[in-house]
Amino acid sequence: MNHDTPLSPRPLHHLSDGRRRVMTAAQLRAHGVSAAETNEHCKPGGPWQQLLPGVYLLHPGPPTSEERLHAVLMYAARQPSPGVPAQPGAEEDRPPYPEAMITGLAALNLHGFAAVPPLPSLDRIDVLVPRLRRLRSTGCIRVLRTPALPTPQARTGLPVAPVPRALADAVADLADAGAVRRLLTEAVRGGHCEPAAVVRALNQARLLSRPHVVDAVDSLLAEGRAIAEDRLYRMVREYGLPDPVWNVDLRLPGGPHLGGLDAYWPEHAVALELDTRAPRPGHRQEDDALWSEYARKREHLERLGITVVHITPKKLRDAMAQQATVVRTALMASADRDPAAYVVVLPR
Repeated sequence: MNHDTPLSPRPLHHLSDGRRRVMTAAQLRAHGVSAAETNEHCKPGGPWQQLLPGVYLLHPGPPTSEERLHAVLMYAARQPSPGVPAQPGAEEDRPPYPEAMITGLAALNLHGFAAVPPLPSLDRIDVLVPRLRRLRSTGCIRVLRTPALPTPQARTGLPVAPVPRALADAVADLADAGAVRRLLTEAVRGGHCEPAAVVRALNQARLLSRPHVVDAVDSLLAEGRAIAEDRLYRMVREYGLPDPVWNVDLRLPGGPHLGGLDAYWPEHAVALELDTRAPRPGHRQEDDALWSEYARKREHLERLGITVVHITPKKLRDAMAQQATVVRTALMASADRDPAAYVVVLPR
């Protein structure tokens, strides 16, 4: 008995609407199409064509971008074990492309980046799979492996790597400093992710030893701080907080410098500082020193009776109302505290 022949072949006529015009050899067999019939259909001048090993396009002519992406995922996705019948409804419950997701430039395109080439112009599509998968790059697909797959995000119904991971995979192939800078800047300016997440992904990909990437990261961090400052101004304005003095240095009268602040409410003795640190490899001592400076400044100010509020750019972006409540609570609590020491406020 031929175990490859389905007990009740499903007809192919439903494919005429164009929704699923890319299929694997296993899917064709499930529809009652034998390997010999598939090969016959894929002969020169035939109605079908083979896009990738075991993946077929069920019409002549070039594939659309969507069909290419589906073909890549069909090739890379983990297939069910042969000979093990699926339980009723199991196909609907499992992800359509298990253990595979689009990454790199194609993923950034699907995330809506303007600084990447359009999908039809990409000669290669990167796909991310677990490290132990036995797959080879072929045709338009490049297989990238990782010890731990990130959680994919759905874009146009396809599993796509999160922006930081897709960026790292794209940047790994870019030698043009301008192109790298444009991608990283759009990631932050477009609200796709925070600078720290990008730096973390580049660090994990071991890309921060490349000078043109380091230069782009420096621009990224400056861009991220400017955006966070704009959000801070907006929070004060939109949530009706009292106007602080912005970007100031504090000093004791005739004494030492106490540190710079992003915002300060002198009548309430409340200070606010944006925490925009983004740890980087090779700068560990510098990062430790920066954190020690944060902690020293906070401890010193609080000994003087000044309340210090730290806000990260991510919290400011994702939970602005909550951060405004934190600041408002600190301002209201000032009436119940002992008066703070007198400090000199200078523009920074």
